[in-house]
Amino acid sequence: MNTRRILYQFGYRRCADQDHPSPARHPVIVVGAGPVGLCTAIDLAQRGIPVVLLDDADRIGEGSRGICYAKRTLEILDRLGVADPCLERGVTWKLGKVFQRDEQLYAFDLLPEDGHKMPAFINLQQYYLEHALVERAAELPHLEIRWRNKVSALKRRNDGVTLTIETPEGSYDLDADWVVAADGARSALRGMLGLDFRGEVFEDRFLIADVKMKGDFPPERWFWFDPPFHDGRSALLHKQPDDVWRIDLQLGPDADATAEQAPERVIPRIRQMLGHDAFTLEWVSVYTFQCRRLERFVHGRVVFAGDAAHQVSPFGARGANSGIQDAENLAWKLAFVIGGEAPESLIDTYDAERSAAADENIGHSTRSTDFIAPRSAQELRFRDAVLALARHAPFAKRMVNSGRLSMPSTYETSLSTPDEDDWSGSARLGAPVPDAPMRTVSGEPIWLLEALGSEETLIHVPNGSPPPSGKHVIVIGHDLIDPEGFFTRRFDATPGSTYLVRPDQHLAARWRHTTAEAIARASNRMKNLEHRT
Repeated sequence: MNTRRILYQFGYRRCADQDHPSPARHPVIVVGAGPVGLCTAIDLAQRGIPVVLLDDADRIGEGSRGICYAKRTLEILDRLGVADPCLERGVTWKLGKVFQRDEQLYAFDLLPEDGHKMPAFINLQQYYLEHALVERAAELPHLEIRWRNKVSALKRRNDGVTLTIETPEGSYDLDADWVVAADGARSALRGMLGLDFRGEVFEDRFLIADVKMKGDFPPERWFWFDPPFHDGRSALLHKQPDDVWRIDLQLGPDADATAEQAPERVIPRIRQMLGHDAFTLEWVSVYTFQCRRLERFVHGRVVFAGDAAHQVSPFGARGANSGIQDAENLAWKLAFVIGGEAPESLIDTYDAERSAAADENIGHSTRSTDFIAPRSAQELRFRDAVLALARHAPFAKRMVNSGRLSMPSTYETSLSTPDEDDWSGSARLGAPVPDAPMRTVSGEPIWLLEALGSEETLIHVPNGSPPPSGKHVIVIGHDLIDPEGFFTRRFDATPGSTYLVRPDQHLAARWRHTTAEAIARASNRMKNLEHRT
C-alpha cells in the first residue's frame, strides 16, 4: 500500500541510436537506474569512459525503500560528487540502543573517534539519493540516461553483447563491449541468462511502515526484542528527513501479507507502539528475507552488481551499501580494461572480491535474522538465554545480534602485495584507507580521501631520499601536512614509509622502505597484469 508517493518523473526521448541502420556500439551499457546503476555509470563517466544507462521506468521515488547509508558509502558518494546534498538533507546518526521489553540492554557508538569527514551513518529516503545521483549524471558529458528503454533480449558474443531495447516508439538493438546488470532483485538480465540464486529464503514476515509525525525520539537506531507494544516479536525505529519515521515490526511466518498492509491493520499497530494517533502513513510494505547470491557475478561481458547479484536481509543496512561498493570495485577495473591499462582478466577479480564480500554480508545477515527471528526451539532458547545474560554480563551484550551494521569489506586477494613489515594503526591492507584531516602547504584544510580522488596513488613519508615517481604521488610534509597527527597514527607512518592506494581507495601495498622496482611490481599486481616482474 502507498498512501503517498514522492516521485521524480522523467520523459522518454528518442535517441540517435534508434535511427542507425545497424546497432550502435558503446563501451559500457548499464542496465538499471537505481543507486547501484547510477553510481556505476557516474564513476565510469568521471573516469572518461562513455556510458549509456538504460531504465525501463520513467520515474524514481516510489516509497522510501533503503534509508541507511554507511560511512564508506558516503565517502564513495563524496568522490562521485553527491555527498553534499545527501548530508544536507539526511539525518546523521551514530548511536544505537537495544531494548528487551522496556529495559535498555546496551547502547553503542559506531564512530567514537574524531577526524573523519563523513559520519557513521545517515538516514535518507532512497528517492532523495537517486535524485541527487540523476542530477549529477546530467552534469557529465560521457553519460546518457535513457528512460523507458527496456531490455527485452540479450545475446552474448565473444567481444561483447547485443541488447534489444523496447521503447514507446518500438524496438532497436545496441552493441556493447560490456554490460553491467544493475537491474535489481528481479533482474530481467539474470533471467535472460538463465541464472539462479543460491542461498536461503526466510519465512518470517516483517511490516515496514513509513510514518509522518512529530516525535521526541532522538536520531538513533532503536531496536526492541519482545517490546510491550508488540509482544513476542521485534521492532525497529529509525528517523528520516521530513518528520518521517521508519518502523519495522516482525509479524511471524503465518502473517497474510495483503491483509497486514491494510490501514485498518497497520494503524492500530502503530498507535499501540507510539501511544498516540497523531501520525499519517506514508508508505507500507510487507517483506520476507532472502540471503542469496549468484554463484558468479561475471558472465563473459555481462557483469552483475547490487541486488541483481546478491540479496540480504535489511537488518544491518547491507543492501544498498554493499551494492554501491560493488559499483566502486567494478568501475575502475572496467576503466583500466577499456583504456588498455589492464588485461580483461582484471574483471575476474571483481567477481573474486565482491563474491567474498557478498558471502561476508550474507553470513552477517543470516546470523542476524536467525537471532531476531529464531526458526527452532533451540535457537529461541539460545536467543533468550543471551538476552537474559546481557542484562548483567558485558560479554553477553556482544552476543546480542540486532543486525551487525554495514562495514566495508577487506579484500584478501592477489591484487594486494603482502606486508613484509609489521604495522599498527587502523589502516589495513586490502581495506579502504582511513580518512584523516590534512592541510595543503598553503594552509587550506583538505581531507586525505579528497586528495586521493579516483587515481592510483602513492603516499610517501620523506626520509631525506628522493620521493618515488609516479602519476599521482603525495608527499607528506610537502604536498599535504598532517597537523594533528591523525595520518601518522592511523597509517603507523614513519620516515621512509610508502603506501600504494588503489583507484577505489583500498590499500594495495605498503613498505617501511622500498624501491622503484618494488613499487612497479605492486602496481602491476594491482592491475592483474600477466607480465609481473
